[in-house]
Amino acid sequence: MTLKIDTALHGGRRRLRTCPEKILMDATGLRLWADYLDVAPGFTGRIDFIHKINIPSLFSVDFCKRGDEAFQKTKNYEPADVLWEPSNVCIQYDLSGIKLTEYKFITEDDIAVSCMRWKNFTGQEFEIHFRKGIVQENLKTTYDEKLSVLYFLNGEKTEVYEKVWTLKPNETVELCIAAQVCFSDESKRMEACCDRIKESFSFVDHAISNQKMEYQKWFDQAPEFHSSNALLDRTWAYRWFIYRHSMMKPERGNLKDTFFCEGRSHKMTKTPYEPDGWEFTKLIPLSVPMHLLDLRWYGKKDYGKTILHTMRENQDEEGEFHCAKVNWHGNAYANFFGWSVWQYYLVSGDMAYAREALPLIKKQVNAWKKRYGNPEDYLLIQQIHQLTGMEYQPSYWYFHNFPEDCKDMDLYTPVKRVDRNVYYYLNAVAVAHICELCKDPQQYQYEELAEGILHDMLEKMWDQETGYFYDLHWKTNEKAYVKNIVGAFPLLIECENDKYEKYQTCLDVLSTSEFDTNCPFPSVSTACPVYTAEGGWKGRFFKGRNGCVWDGPTWPFANSIILDAIGATCKRDGHKRDDQFATYFNKYTRLHYYGGDGVIPYLVEHYNSQTGECISDEVDYNHSYYIDLVVKYIVGVSVEGDIFTVDPIDIGLEYFSMKNLHVLNYRIDVEFERNTQKFSVYVDGVIAAQRSGIGKMDVLLKRL
Repeated sequence: MTLKIDTALHGGRRRLRTCPEKILMDATGLRLWADYLDVAPGFTGRIDFIHKINIPSLFSVDFCKRGDEAFQKTKNYEPADVLWEPSNVCIQYDLSGIKLTEYKFITEDDIAVSCMRWKNFTGQEFEIHFRKGIVQENLKTTYDEKLSVLYFLNGEKTEVYEKVWTLKPNETVELCIAAQVCFSDESKRMEACCDRIKESFSFVDHAISNQKMEYQKWFDQAPEFHSSNALLDRTWAYRWFIYRHSMMKPERGNLKDTFFCEGRSHKMTKTPYEPDGWEFTKLIPLSVPMHLLDLRWYGKKDYGKTILHTMRENQDEEGEFHCAKVNWHGNAYANFFGWSVWQYYLVSGDMAYAREALPLIKKQVNAWKKRYGNPEDYLLIQQIHQLTGMEYQPSYWYFHNFPEDCKDMDLYTPVKRVDRNVYYYLNAVAVAHICELCKDPQQYQYEELAEGILHDMLEKMWDQETGYFYDLHWKTNEKAYVKNIVGAFPLLIECENDKYEKYQTCLDVLSTSEFDTNCPFPSVSTACPVYTAEGGWKGRFFKGRNGCVWDGPTWPFANSIILDAIGATCKRDGHKRDDQFATYFNKYTRLHYYGGDGVIPYLVEHYNSQTGECISDEVDYNHSYYIDLVVKYIVGVSVEGDIFTVDPIDIGLEYFSMKNLHVLNYRIDVEFERNTQKFSVYVDGVIAAQRSGIGKMDVLLKRL
C-alpha cells in the first residue's frame, strides 16, 4: 500500500494571494520550477532555474483566425475549469467555439511540458502559433552560469523560433511541447534528455500518464496514513507533497547533493531576469533539522546522508552551518541539527551515518560555546536577533521600554535567548549519545555541558511566579519579562520529574488568552505592549505588509515545536493533557489551507494571529514539521535503542492505520479501531503486539 498523491490532493485552482490572476503549477524539477504561470497556453509567467532568475517565458502558444493579417490574438484566456494535482495542472478553455484542454508540468529532470488538445467547433480555419520564449542564446543566470534550452514538438527536436499549425473546422490537433533547461556545458545531460523526450513526450495521453507514473514513484516510499479524520489524512499527504516540491539537487558549487529548501516562492521582485531580495530556494540550516525529523520516516533512508553532506559542505572552519546558494554563503542561524541527526539515527539504525555525523555536530556545539558563550555560566548570548530565525522578538527591547524605533541599536540589548539555549542543550545531548554509540571518550564532556546548560536554564530563566521561561539580560541575567513563544520550548527537554514538574505550568499559560488566540500560537503574548497580530512595530510596517516580525503573528515554525513539547508532556504525565494536544493539533492542521477552508492546500510562512489571514505568499512553505508529530503522537511511535514503543495520544479518532513505516530495516504497520477496541502492531506483516483499546505497547526490534 502506498500514498497515491494525485488522488489524495486533487482539487481546484491554486493561486497566489497577491497575484490572483496567475496560477500555481507545482510539479517541480530538481533545478527548474515555476513561481507562478500566466493563465495562457504554454509556459509563461515567472520561471526559475536553481535560484531566482524570473524567466518570463520558455515558450508561448496562441491562435488566430486563418488569414487574419492583423493577427489579433485572443487575450481572454480565463479558464472554464482548472484541475490541480501535485503531478500536473489541467486547464480547460472555452474560446468562442475553440475548446482547449492543456496539461502543464515540470519533470524531475527539468523538462517543462505542455500537452494540448485543440478542438475547432466553428466553421472557420484557425492557426495555432508556437513561439520560443528565450530568444537569446546562452542565457546568463544571476550566479554567472549560462543556460541552454532545447525545444521539442511532439517528440522531435526543433531549432525554429516559430511554428504554425492549421486547425480546420471540426478538427482536433494535439501538441506535446517540451523545453529542457540545462547548463550550457551539460552536453551529456542534453543528449540523454533528447532520447527521453522522444520516448516519453511524443503523444499527449502517453506524456500525461508517464508524468503521473514518474511523479508517483517518490511517494511510493512514503508511509500511508488513513484515519476517520479526512482533513488529517489530506494534510498528511500535503506535507509529503511539500517535501517532493521543495527537493533540490543543483549539482553546482556549494550545493552538489540533494537537500530540501524552505520553499519555491519568494520575497523577491518579479522583474524579468532581475530578481532582488530574499528568497528561499537555497540551503537554510534553520529549517534543516525539521526536515530530518519528518524525513526519518520516509522509506528510503538516503536523505539523511545527502542532507548531512550538504550541511558539511557549508560548515565554516569553526563549526557553524551557513545558508548557501551555489556561489554564496550567508548567515549561520541557530538550529538543533545535532539533535535531529540523533533522532534520524534512532529510526534508521545506520551506524555509518552516525560516525560520519559525529565530527560535524561536535564542531557545531564547540563553535557555539566559543562564539556565544560567557565565563559566568553555561548559557549562550544572542547578539543579533535575526539569527535565531525569530527576528524582532520584543525581549531585545524590554530593557529600553519598547522604544518607537526598534532599529536604533542604542536602544537594543543582546540577551541570553531561550530558544538558542534549548537548541544548545539538545545538540549537546545528541553529541553525547552518538559519542557513546561510537565509543568516543568525549561523551562525558558533552554530558557535563548538557547538565550545566539545563541547570542554568532552570535556575535563571524560569520564573515560578508567572510560570514561564524568559530571556535574560546578557550581562546582569535580569529577566526580560516578555512572554515570547519560545518560553515554552524547554518542554522539549527530557529531565527528572522533580525538575520537570515545576515548569510544566508554562503549558497552562499557552491555554490562556495570552496565547490561545483565534489563530494560535502568536509569537508573543497578547499582553506584551508591542503585540501586533499582523506584524509591524507599533503600527510601523518597516518590513512591508508581509515582513517577518515576531511580535504577534503566528508561525507554523513555532507551532510545530510547541506541539512537540505538548505531545512530549502528554506522554510524560500519563496523558493528562491529551485534550490540549488535540485542540491545538487540529488548529495547526487547519493552518495548512487557504483561510482554513480545509480544501485548498496553502501553507505559508506566517499568519495574522487573530484572523488567521495569510500574511505571506511563501506557498507550500517548508519551515516546520508535521509528519513527525503524526507518527510520534497520533500513531504514538517512538524508538529508543532496540525498543519500538507505540503510545498514542487519543485525539478522538474512530480509527487510524499507518502502513509501510520503515524502522531499523523493518516494515511496521499500526492499526486501531475504536469500535472493536483492537489496537495492533505488525512487524514485516506479522503481528508483534496487540491490546484492547489505546495504550502503550513495547516491541523489541533487533538492530540488523
